[in-house]
Amino acid sequence: MTSAENLLPAADGADLGVRRVRDSAKSARDSAASAGRARRGPFRPDIWLNTRQRNAARRRVFYFRSLDVLALCMAVIAGVALMSNGAPLTARLMDAAPLAVGAWAILSLLRSLGLYGFDRGHGLRSHIAAIVGVVAIGAVVTLALGFILHGQAATPWDAYGRWLVGVLILLPALHLGWSLLVAHWRRKGALTPNIVVVGATRHAERLIQEALQRRDLNVLGVFDDRLARSPDAVEGVPVLGEADALMNHRLTPYVDCIVLAIDPKAEARVRDLTARLNALPIRLTLLVDPKTAEQRNAALEKLSQAPMAPLDGPVDPDRRAFNKRLQDLVLAATGLLLLSPLLLIIAALVRLDSPGPALFRQRRHGFNQEEIVVWKFRSMHHAAADATASRQVTADDDRITRIGRFLRATSLDELPQLLNVLRGEMSLVGPRPHAIGMKTGAVESARLVADYAHRHRIKPGMTGWAAVKGSRGPMHTAAEVRRRVQLDIDYIERQSFWLDLWIIGVTVPVLLGDRMSVR
Repeated sequence: MTSAENLLPAADGADLGVRRVRDSAKSARDSAASAGRARRGPFRPDIWLNTRQRNAARRRVFYFRSLDVLALCMAVIAGVALMSNGAPLTARLMDAAPLAVGAWAILSLLRSLGLYGFDRGHGLRSHIAAIVGVVAIGAVVTLALGFILHGQAATPWDAYGRWLVGVLILLPALHLGWSLLVAHWRRKGALTPNIVVVGATRHAERLIQEALQRRDLNVLGVFDDRLARSPDAVEGVPVLGEADALMNHRLTPYVDCIVLAIDPKAEARVRDLTARLNALPIRLTLLVDPKTAEQRNAALEKLSQAPMAPLDGPVDPDRRAFNKRLQDLVLAATGLLLLSPLLLIIAALVRLDSPGPALFRQRRHGFNQEEIVVWKFRSMHHAAADATASRQVTADDDRITRIGRFLRATSLDELPQLLNVLRGEMSLVGPRPHAIGMKTGAVESARLVADYAHRHRIKPGMTGWAAVKGSRGPMHTAAEVRRRVQLDIDYIERQSFWLDLWIIGVTVPVLLGDRMSVR
């Protein structure tokens, strides 16, 4: 059994949450054992994946559909090749039409019937049976259109039959593989929701009791604004602090849903908590205390359901995030390949200019407060490197090397972050990642703006809306922090595939033409 100390990755031993997890772990285990509960307690996921990684797992369904589309397109091409050797173009198009329309009908039904959801409540047999039924409908469409176009001609009917048999084997086989993969991810916990509860109430106690029995929810912790009256733990789950602690708690990057276990009649308190926690990119749910066992099961079922990302909807956030990820992968991989000679030259110049490594690593905040290690070409003397950005760069800063000054002025020092983009920790376009604990003057920058956490609702970027609008480099006043955060929020609310392409396109001329910024 994993020790409680290992449940919080990279946690500081002095952290309040860690102390309470450690102090309550033994009593939680003893309580669970004496009650005959499962060995895996409510705050013990089998696998620790942060929100970014778990969302990436859900969005793999888009790859599933893409492979289905590719497989059916190849099947149509193969079917036409069987029928149309040496035939004129018009005949080939006539032969292909029923197969193409049948394939389109199959793909449309798979999507509209939600067969890419892979919901927990639908078993493997029912899923495969549904796939067979969809292929049967596609067969009817294909044969009906074939009869309209060809009548009773022998050759097309024979080819259509072989094509339909092939699709009837191919598509269920693919979905069998997809279903087994999804089941494996569920068993490993990659699709099991991680939740935290706000409010150490009787509602929270009942929720955790049911979660222990169901084992399809991971309750990571409890937060309560009334710490003076709250216990150290609720049913073995530690109380980790006040609600505001969620804004920068080490558990926050691992949370999929925040459950407000508060009496809905306390409207003012609910509104206040909702307004404060809405800055986080985490779903908020108000838990209304169910009166019957059926109502409790229905409420928990809604929380525990973790279908794959939906495929429908023109502004679906999962689809938009998937498109952004594809854009990042294609452009970052291409850029890294084309720029590899330049990267090697810069690395050699950095090493020759001053002693020390060519690359500099710095821990920064990523999506949903996740701590990531960002790579840059070293631009300061190695002995003067500032990993926490406690002293921001100024004009004629004596810490910067000769080659470093040029790299920072042209932003070439940021190019190694293409590796962060390929790893999925960053995006090409987004709010620039700030160093953890970065200060503006003597105050931590995050404390100067109430909406600062909003910039973590999306992955950080190598460039961004703020950068091309002149807000780049260090921030020396609270007003500069507020402007940067406002520009970042504007981008998050407007983000689109085409806006990202525009920002990428104007980044180089904007940065090279900016003589006022100090970096």
